[in-house]
Amino acid sequence: MQLPEMHDYDVIKSQFKLEIPEFYNFAFDVIEKRAKEQDKTAFIAVDAEGENIKHYKFSDLDVVSNQFANALISAGVKKGDFAFVMLPRMPEWYFTMMGCCKLGVVTMPGTNLLTAKDIEYRINISQAKLAIVNSDNADKIDEIRHQCPTLETLIVVGEAREGWLTYAEMSSASSELLDKSKLEASRSSDLMIIYFTSGTTGMPKMVPRDQAYALSHTITGRYWMDLKEDDIHWTLSDTGWAKAAWGMLFAPWQLGATMVLYNGEGFDAELHLGLIEKLGVTTFCAPPTVYRLFAQMDLSQFNLSSIRHAIGAGEPLNPEVIKVWQKATGSDIYDGYGQTETINIVANYPAIAVKPGSMGKPVPGVDVQIVDEDGNLTALDTIGHIAIRITDPLQPGMFSGYWEDQEATERSFKHGWYYTGDT
Repeated sequence: MQLPEMHDYDVIKSQFKLEIPEFYNFAFDVIEKRAKEQDKTAFIAVDAEGENIKHYKFSDLDVVSNQFANALISAGVKKGDFAFVMLPRMPEWYFTMMGCCKLGVVTMPGTNLLTAKDIEYRINISQAKLAIVNSDNADKIDEIRHQCPTLETLIVVGEAREGWLTYAEMSSASSELLDKSKLEASRSSDLMIIYFTSGTTGMPKMVPRDQAYALSHTITGRYWMDLKEDDIHWTLSDTGWAKAAWGMLFAPWQLGATMVLYNGEGFDAELHLGLIEKLGVTTFCAPPTVYRLFAQMDLSQFNLSSIRHAIGAGEPLNPEVIKVWQKATGSDIYDGYGQTETINIVANYPAIAVKPGSMGKPVPGVDVQIVDEDGNLTALDTIGHIAIRITDPLQPGMFSGYWEDQEATERSFKHGWYYTGDT
């Protein structure tokens, strides 16, 4: 879907509307379509040392995800089944996510730091039927599998193990062609992915996201991320965070950009800066802590001239850090805001001068306001709650409530607003 460029914020904001079709499936309508019509590099996989680099096209992603979808069908997996997914930044993560998306299997990504008890809670509360993990995390599943009565199918990416299906074997034995005529058509409202989010108290809540959520990230990619088809984009995130949905799955591919998939542990600042130069990264997203670390280094020893746009989220960056980055790359750092429950809803944009300390203005298509406890708009310079107006249908990228948790939903949806919990 093509969205207009932002030359004038007020014009775009006043005229913008995102059309959501009745039927939509991200893996078919974006990945398969690009593979057939505009094939190019979808992602660049890089090993931990930054030496082994492999380019994968959209056609590669389409074919291999077809194989995995067929393998799931052969294993008895059906549309609507819940799958716990815990994989590092490896190509199989993409193949798994897109194969499940095509079939209508609801993925539940988990960060690679989860403990066995964390996994047990997620599988049982969701009644997940399958788990897809790499060899490093398979022991955690084996530790709790007998306490998870709904868990039927275990798939390991890596070496074969007793009682498990092996990803490589089941995929390689499956057809590269997926017969869509035998699949139920995906509606935009069909559940696609669930993230677990935790507040300051209580157990993690389930945030359900439908197929329309993936389409709504066109807004994220077009305006805050400022992505174009010839961009090489790199977002630093674990695959289990919703940030990965923003910057490693939906937004970049909606705009046709190529992504970097670096599978390293920890954070080696010099290696990351070297890879920006080596891969020709043009757009970059990192947490404030990374930018602060970069600001303490001598960036003149790295060629960062390929960077044309950089973004950050989580907390404001101090002007000194931004100044160091500007000197090294020629790019500002554009702050943005959103949640697991939303897409990007407030941001700084290239069309507007960055105001230090400000997270920007509401994105086109989403009505974001500051309200009081009773849902009234607050006066200027008054502290209030960041909230999104509740409409029918809901505004782009909005979740409809926490999965099977009416109490938590009612705390957030009130007085005609969704209260983000942030002020």
